[in-house]
Amino acid sequence: MGSIEQTAELLLCLSPTEVASLKEGINFVRNKSTGKDYILYKSKSHLRACKNMCKHQGGLFIKDIEDLDGRSVRCTKHNWKLDVSTMKYINPPGSFCQDELVVEKSEENELLLLELNPPNPWDSEPRPPEDLAFGEVQITYLTHACMDLKLGDKRMVFDPWLTGPAFARGWWLLHEPPSDWLERLCRADLIYISHMHSDHLSYPTLKKLAGRRPDIPIYVGKTERPVFWNLNQSGVQLTNINVVPFGIWQQVDKNLRFMILMDGVHPEMDTCIIVEYKGHKILNTVDCTRPNGGRLPVKVDLMMSDFAGGASGFPMTFSGGKFTEEWKAQFIKTERKKLLNYKARLVKDLQPRIYCPFAGYFVEAHPSDKYIKETNIKNDPDELNSLIKKNSDVLTWTPRPGATLDLGRMLKDPTDSKGIIEPPEGTKIYKDSWDFGPYLKILNAAVGDEIFHHSSWIKEYFTWAGFKDYNLVVRMIETDEDFSPFPGGYDYLVDFLDLSFPKERPSREHPYEEIRSRVDVIRHVVKNGLLWDDLYIGFQTRLQRDPDIYHHLFWNHFQIKLPLTPPDWKSFLMYHG
Repeated sequence: MGSIEQTAELLLCLSPTEVASLKEGINFVRNKSTGKDYILYKSKSHLRACKNMCKHQGGLFIKDIEDLDGRSVRCTKHNWKLDVSTMKYINPPGSFCQDELVVEKSEENELLLLELNPPNPWDSEPRPPEDLAFGEVQITYLTHACMDLKLGDKRMVFDPWLTGPAFARGWWLLHEPPSDWLERLCRADLIYISHMHSDHLSYPTLKKLAGRRPDIPIYVGKTERPVFWNLNQSGVQLTNINVVPFGIWQQVDKNLRFMILMDGVHPEMDTCIIVEYKGHKILNTVDCTRPNGGRLPVKVDLMMSDFAGGASGFPMTFSGGKFTEEWKAQFIKTERKKLLNYKARLVKDLQPRIYCPFAGYFVEAHPSDKYIKETNIKNDPDELNSLIKKNSDVLTWTPRPGATLDLGRMLKDPTDSKGIIEPPEGTKIYKDSWDFGPYLKILNAAVGDEIFHHSSWIKEYFTWAGFKDYNLVVRMIETDEDFSPFPGGYDYLVDFLDLSFPKERPSREHPYEEIRSRVDVIRHVVKNGLLWDDLYIGFQTRLQRDPDIYHHLFWNHFQIKLPLTPPDWKSFLMYHG
């Protein structure tokens, strides 16, 4: 496999006069010919530089008026703050580092800003596109982020979530999958699973598949936390999981290959994929915030990405302070609009032939989550598609379960009535009932578990979790369905500075957070050593914080960095037996 050596791209060149006029501290600079913006930080003779682009969602930085030291800039999108002297984000604290550019002096005393690139890895060993026969490449939408691709005589499936909930019990399928979904999965030659979130890695779905085909080849990227970190615990028997490095073509047969790429914002867990058949590319960026650090192939034949928003407990599950219903509604509206515009701009920049918004088709269907369902408004795929059409000649496809796009036909003649075959008349598109029972039963089983007869489970669990030396005090309250204290439930403080469990809040200055969690979900998570996404993204908590700041290190630890094996409750019970 030939990988291409690193290259340096010149982004900006400043003349000696311009260099002389740089002031101490922060300088905003624009490359007039490309229109791209940069930030230079000057400290005596030392210079640091970066792109003027926030790592979160690509917003532009401006001067931070609250910053008296003249070291930080503020993003115009979500008020993220970057300390340019260290290239670290200070809001949210302890989060990301900004990618730095190389600063060099030329012989003529010009200042050069360079970006080192492993260049676009998909350009290695390029293949010119060949004509496709009708029916040769067909893409069928099943549900959410799940696509069934026929590529010549091979079949490939993306992210199968076709039954059961995701994120404990917070997310349910919006669309009714085609009735033959299990047969379709069993027929696949390979399955790609983009990341470990349960709306992409669905153990209830894989359990059904493994019952029929435990040796089905599954491919995942080589993320820091393994996608299948919890396979042994899940009890699902899959024997052919393949972990592949980023940016290298994986050859399936002479016509078909694929390449998995990482996300620039969450490299520890998120990935995306390029599938190429006879030189025709399909790009699926899934949930990535900045797929491949923002560098993607242009003019692919088909691109699909998420679009809906709402995949977070923020701000619906927060209360107190500014979090009034009016504030939340306004915030959600503004956020969704930003996301919609961002996706439309991305599509416009990449100019795929066809674009399909997917991976946002979930609903908070459980009756006790009615409040979330009503407030957590999602983007409408048709609205995004019309926005794209307004600004470009990209063709768009709003998928319905069972609908099939024929790539050969669409490329030859977009007006061909057989280019997209809709599901037959009278096919059920939206689910109107969900089988809550069996899944809630599993969660409920944790409530009476013997572990929780001993209050020392708290110390055992948080010691296992391994998060400490951080000035934060959290009050954890177990609740019923309506987030009122659960009769006989636990209500306790954790001081993460020294990992102690005080009876009352310490007298020193400390940030404080109060987390109410539904007892069935928190106990299920604790017992099985699961990640807190089930609580937070699954809307199973209600939060208050003082002061109102996001503790990135805390949440990142409990959402991504918990140990790979669950607490040893067996020894714990023997000791307490």
